[in-house]
Amino acid sequence: MEITLRVNGDERTLPVDPRTSLLDLLRERLGLTGSKKGCDHGQCGACTVLLEGRRVNACLLLAVACDGLAVTTVEGLAGDGALHPLQEAFIAHDAFQCGYCTPGQLCSAAGMLAERGPSAVTEDLAAEPGLTAGEIRERMSGNLCRCGAYQGIVAAIAEVAR
Repeated sequence: MEITLRVNGDERTLPVDPRTSLLDLLRERLGLTGSKKGCDHGQCGACTVLLEGRRVNACLLLAVACDGLAVTTVEGLAGDGALHPLQEAFIAHDAFQCGYCTPGQLCSAAGMLAERGPSAVTEDLAAEPGLTAGEIRERMSGNLCRCGAYQGIVAAIAEVAR
């Protein structure tokens, strides 16, 4: 099948096998290796990208299901020669160790900051939830870090949220 995607702002039309995951298309066909293949089961979040601005696990999506949509990978977060504020904050707060999960963490954080509404830990469902450390941890719970850099990750996201 032939599909068209807007990947990091560039429109790409290419033939794909209908069984190809979005992650494999990004990494193997388009050379965008920032998104990582961690578990390949949607459990670790290393493959997180933004699809139309919403967080998704690219290993679980078929590329053909994304036809006509906009995909932003970690390579597309920065712009105009400058790092994205989350990337700068991750560096400043030492929010990574081995770095394998970092691209997924960054994309997930970017998507999370755009989300609205309560989470499982929001105390007052009628109020607009603030991004406390607990809220950030809950909202980022789909992204695992084997090295345990969560303290820096939460601090970096909280700084950008302010």
